[in-house]
Amino acid sequence: MLTGATTTGRTRALAGSLSVVSLALAASYAAVLVVLLPNQVAGIDPSRKVENLALVTTVSFVVAIASQPLVGALSDRTRSRYGRRVPWMVGGALVSAAALFAMGGAGSLVLLGALWVVAQFALNAVDVASSAVVPDEVPPSRRGRVLAVVGAGGVLGGGAAVVLAGPRADQPGTVYLGLGLCVLVATAVFAVGARARPVSVPASRAPASGRPSPDGPAQGGKLALRGGRAIPAVVRLVVAPWRTQAFTRTFVARFFFVFAYHLVFAYQLFILTDHVGLGTDEANRAIGALTVVGLLSVLVGITVTGWLSDRTGDRIPYLVGACGLLAVSFFVPLGSPTVAGMAVFAALRGLAFGAHLAASSALVTEVLPDGGASAGKDLGLYNMATNIPQAVAPAVAAVVIARLGGYPALFVTASVAAVVALVGALLVRRARAAGDPSPAAGLDHDARHGTAAAGEAEAPGRTDPVDA
Repeated sequence: MLTGATTTGRTRALAGSLSVVSLALAASYAAVLVVLLPNQVAGIDPSRKVENLALVTTVSFVVAIASQPLVGALSDRTRSRYGRRVPWMVGGALVSAAALFAMGGAGSLVLLGALWVVAQFALNAVDVASSAVVPDEVPPSRRGRVLAVVGAGGVLGGGAAVVLAGPRADQPGTVYLGLGLCVLVATAVFAVGARARPVSVPASRAPASGRPSPDGPAQGGKLALRGGRAIPAVVRLVVAPWRTQAFTRTFVARFFFVFAYHLVFAYQLFILTDHVGLGTDEANRAIGALTVVGLLSVLVGITVTGWLSDRTGDRIPYLVGACGLLAVSFFVPLGSPTVAGMAVFAALRGLAFGAHLAASSALVTEVLPDGGASAGKDLGLYNMATNIPQAVAPAVAAVVIARLGGYPALFVTASVAAVVALVGALLVRRARAAGDPSPAAGLDHDARHGTAAAGEAEAPGRTDPVDA
């Protein structure tokens, strides 16, 4: 029988390796979207930089969106000596690294967009497969802190990437090479650790007879896909999860929060040049400084919220507070179009983002349909609440900027979207009060199925710290 110290150590190791993966993924997304892609697009056609950036990011996100639920559903049905998730993470890392390497030499808008489509699809495969590891292996009472560690890795990766990439915007090949190598190394670190951990099979899916379980490990370590059931499962995921109201409303709250955030996020460079009045070189340097401010704020928000929400067992107040703070933050650059105003905005927005990331990431693992039996598939679907608004926000922002009053109108639109997210977060509590999944239900599920930290029986309310 595993001791508490043993399982706590495994949880710490898992949190650490997942945070490294999160760091590499966030570094890739942030450096490309904030620095590299805008500069490359502007270099190809300066007169149409806003429209072309909207086109490239929208097309790439729309195409890449399909990867999350698809890879999630397939990873739920994958069996290998390395577990369900690792094969998809490794494959995604290899493909994304190759695409990122090639983006450094892209000289046309079509080639640049096509390569980013491939890179995003593959990065999303790594993302959704790694996301499903937490409900697979971590009990609910520890998820807030584990996800805070993972989220902190992402924050550090994204912040460091922007700070380092900003001054090197004129050397895209070097930056893309570094990003691809980071993804490969991070995935290798996780894969080595995963091989050392036993692959657990939920008791509820154990075979009723002597036949091998369809959800059990493949014999001889070979990859086993239940191909005949994969397509119906992907079709069912479009309808079935929405029957869980708490899951649906958590999705809505996430969707509009991310939409509000990315209405402004993708246009930071242009806000600094066109709204604040900086030159391009000065704006690139300012992005680095503002990223540091935002980074520190996000770390505070994610750390405090992850710890407190585990202690209280209630994620929703922190989710509501994050949405409200984001809504208010957009009025700072509206009233003060200066570098100082942008710094205050970065701090408030970062605090809101960190709190939301910690609260929403833990909350969704507690409201997964069917107690998390298909965590990969359902988290892939939930991640569309991040990918879809990322896809449409740049296009909507371009229309708002061009037709509705420039950047001031953009800030007001983003604030309204954040208020909608706040309402969605409030409605989650009503759904759970009506009988939808609760943290206690999630804990019971882990206790029944033996997924809590490799089989540890954990008492409700336990709040052992995760030191990673």
